[in-house]
Amino acid sequence: MEFEKTFIEGLILVKPDVYPDDRGYFFESFNKKKFSDGGINQTFIQDNISKSVKGTIRGLHYQAGKYAQGKLCSIVIGKVLDIAVDIRFGSPTFGKYFAIELSEENNNQLWIPPGFAHGFSVLSNSAIFNYKCTALYNKESERAILYNDSDLKIDWKINNPIVSAKDLKAKRFKDIEKDFKF
Repeated sequence: MEFEKTFIEGLILVKPDVYPDDRGYFFESFNKKKFSDGGINQTFIQDNISKSVKGTIRGLHYQAGKYAQGKLCSIVIGKVLDIAVDIRFGSPTFGKYFAIELSEENNNQLWIPPGFAHGFSVLSNSAIFNYKCTALYNKESERAILYNDSDLKIDWKINNPIVSAKDLKAKRFKDIEKDFKF
């Protein structure tokens, strides 16, 4: 298992060792000791799975306060463009985003600690997205940034996105609260 730091401090790309054979493949998607040795020493307390059709954009979501979540993101089926935006005020990469394709072919995972807004777009016909969280979901703590905010300039690789009504009402990046300090 390989743990690769990104240009944004805290984000880690996890590349598991995959063992294919005539039956399919096997890999460890989580091993507490290996993850701890790789810089992700977290306790995960909630797992979430979503299924989405091609062209769907979910995000940019995060939770604040004591319910701030770290997320370990992966794909079970399909392919997505996974996005993490640094929303830690004072960070040298504040307002920058990291984008990576996660797919059932590459089996990679992205560790996103608290202090980031997260979203993804579905590039395949459908995708089953899995993420392990370090805090429970709390409706009062949830926040969102408008996916197509002109200040962020995110290329979602989607022409006609399918976005929820709730996500279309999200805040502009310039209007978010200072929930996270670097």
